Amino acid sequence: MTRRFQNIRNSFKNNSAAAALIVLLLLVWQGVSMAGWIPKFMLPSPLDVCAAFYTDFGQLMAHAGTTLGEAFIGLGAAVVLAFVIAYLMDRFAFLYKSVYPLLVISQTIPPVAVAPLLVLWMGYGMMPKITLVVVVCFFPLAVGLLDGYRSADRDTLNLMRAMGASRLQIFRYLKLPSSLGRFFAGLRISVSYSIVGAVIAEWLGGYNGLGVYMTRVKKAYAFDKMFAVIFLVSLLSLALMRLVSLVEKWSMPYRRTKT
Repeated sequence: MTRRFQNIRNSFKNNSAAAALIVLLLLVWQGVSMAGWIPKFMLPSPLDVCAAFYTDFGQLMAHAGTTLGEAFIGLGAAVVLAFVIAYLMDRFAFLYKSVYPLLVISQTIPPVAVAPLLVLWMGYGMMPKITLVVVVCFFPLAVGLLDGYRSADRDTLNLMRAMGASRLQIFRYLKLPSSLGRFFAGLRISVSYSIVGAVIAEWLGGYNGLGVYMTRVKKAYAFDKMFAVIFLVSLLSLALMRLVSLVEKWSMPYRRTKT
């Protein structure tokens, strides 16, 4: 119990320090804007950004709904695909040797370069956005799961095999639990990638979404609204990462008992 209180206190101190730094940066930003050192059309003040967010709140929420829908569908597909591919690579050595290098190489291709091709091939609907989200989210999920499968305790694995456990039982009771920590670590990265990937795809064509909204306000030189979208994307990413952490604690209660 004492250790738990210490962890809570340390977490509060760390969050307080981060919040204080953010407030300090916002105050400096506001001061620079009020002093007129940088024109407001180039760097609007935080108050101007808040005013733009309040003014266009309805539009932002409508576009955010489209972006979140694309991100969730793409992330869900990436999770399913990662589980299947990681299991097959763990099950068959030749697949691991042939597919894993391709996964690594795929990460050297920037999403901005892939997005125009997806729009060209799939049009301006949701499919190119969802596909790009799958592309950017798949790697951390698959690698996390694969590392978790392969890091299962060898002694326990040999014991289960000696006791006649089937492959399904070994996967269910040993490999899957051992991979959950790495899976959620990859999922925290992927949820932020999903929002960014959807926005990047929307930049290049679409009818709704935060990326489409950004291109419209950029052409109108409404940079206060541009910053409002940037802050909204950051808040959505942080909220989703926090949600993943809560799901992780609920799914892995034995980690809570250790703290």
